[in-house]
Amino acid sequence: MAIIQIQIGKNTIKDVLLDGGCIINIITKQLRLKLGFLKPKPTPYNLRMADQTTTKLVGLIKDLNIYVHGIPYITMFTVLKNSLVDFNYSMLLGRPWLRDAKMAHD
Repeated sequence: MAIIQIQIGKNTIKDVLLDGGCIINIITKQLRLKLGFLKPKPTPYNLRMADQTTTKLVGLIKDLNIYVHGIPYITMFTVLKNSLVDFNYSMLLGRPWLRDAKMAHD
């Protein structure tokens, strides 16, 4: 899996995991708070983790503008509790961010 750097507003987020096998974008609650994002919207679903356990989500952050190598994307992030994330990254971009790129440019 690739590691990239993205921009969200004036913030640079390093070590963002890029995982084309994941169908959602993930941000930890801790990073959401650090970046000062508003309280996430309630989620209409639960998330099945890689180990097949199901977890309740903190919420969704919709229509978040990010920049990858200077290219703007509109994304939606699923917020997870920090304790549920078993990797050393606070953000993961999955497949949907590529689809969202088309929406940002339309």
